[in-house]
Amino acid sequence: MATIRIFLALLYFAVIGSSWRADRSIISYGASHQNTNHARIHFPNEGRNKVLAIAEKEIGVQEDHENSGARVDTYNAYVGLKKVPWCASFVSWVFGQAGYTKPRTAWSPALFPGNRLAKNPLAGMVLGVYFPELKRIAHCGIIAGVRGDWIESVEGNTSKNGSREGTGVFRRTRHKRTIRCYADWL
Repeated sequence: MATIRIFLALLYFAVIGSSWRADRSIISYGASHQNTNHARIHFPNEGRNKVLAIAEKEIGVQEDHENSGARVDTYNAYVGLKKVPWCASFVSWVFGQAGYTKPRTAWSPALFPGNRLAKNPLAGMVLGVYFPELKRIAHCGIIAGVRGDWIESVEGNTSKNGSREGTGVFRRTRHKRTIRCYADWL
């Protein structure tokens, strides 16, 4: 029995580890007014460019009070709610502004249905961060670019240090190992 467990563990790490060695080329999409070290490369899918441009314009938005503020209330109103954690509301609002009817939810796990999951991250996709204490995806953001094993993103309801209950919209950099899954809504 122990031999089988060891074999399965090695197999698991071989499969997971292969996703850690993804393309090492630098692909960066968009430049925010706060971080101009990112060169804009137009992706062939104009939908991706539009989603990223909208998300990046929101960088710097801040809450006035916990889970509320003029822009934050707009994100939550888009999904029909008030004063709730708003990372998924932000993602939904961005896609709505880009002309997409879906996703439209404030529940981050709902952004990752099986038919939308993607193995390799691309700009414009949604990333999901799993929180073991909650046993679910509990934070999400929009991928802005991929740099080797690092994902650059634009995330709502976060902070500069990466909190899932943050105070604004920030550009973040996360290692691929910290991201549970990716969803492509384009």
